[in-house]
Amino acid sequence: MRRQLIAAAGLCLGLALLGAGTAGAQDNRPGIAVMAFENSGSYGQDAEDFEALTVGVQQMLMTELGMNNAARIVDRAQLNALIAEQDLGASGRVDQNTAARIGRLVGAKYMIFGSFTDFYGDFRIDARIVDTETSEIVKTTRVRDSREDMYQLIVQMGETIMEDVDLPPLPEAVREARESRELPAEALTLYSRALFFQDRGQEDRAIQLFRRVQTEFPEMTEATEALQQLGQT
Repeated sequence: MRRQLIAAAGLCLGLALLGAGTAGAQDNRPGIAVMAFENSGSYGQDAEDFEALTVGVQQMLMTELGMNNAARIVDRAQLNALIAEQDLGASGRVDQNTAARIGRLVGAKYMIFGSFTDFYGDFRIDARIVDTETSEIVKTTRVRDSREDMYQLIVQMGETIMEDVDLPPLPEAVREARESRELPAEALTLYSRALFFQDRGQEDRAIQLFRRVQTEFPEMTEATEALQQLGQT
């Protein structure tokens, strides 16, 4: 049954990607961009893990939102390139006006930004949804549980955001597949480190970590997809 649910989720994602490709420049779906999440003060693990999770939480949330075919998710590489070009990250913390400005530049209707806190295993994610047209915060939301349930917290956050921006719910089979998926915090941390090195041009280290995730946590198919994008088979 679980394999069938995962297969259904994969089919939905494939149809979403196909729909995005055929729509091309005529894609009128609301765009959603997700900023890197800030470490809002965390205790109990290595600083390297905290820094890496800023992009790990970002990418995993983008993946969850991308399961919904009714939205267009702005590519993280495109977002990073724009932030670097405009020097928008130099001022430190991102406020709603900066988030709205970035969102408009990448053609997103909604901008998601927020933070996480890890207090010795008590993990919390806070997110704010900004309407880029008005620069107003549409909604703020928070999820909190054990750090070991980090993936499920991200799934919950994704579902809440979809509802808050009036997206239709995921098909039941897809939703059940995401909610029943088991990914330990260690898998997300290693995947986050790989993304961190990839963003900094350290491709060899990124590939090494993606391969480690692929070997130790085969359920985390995001690592395999990342390797394929890097030309690795």
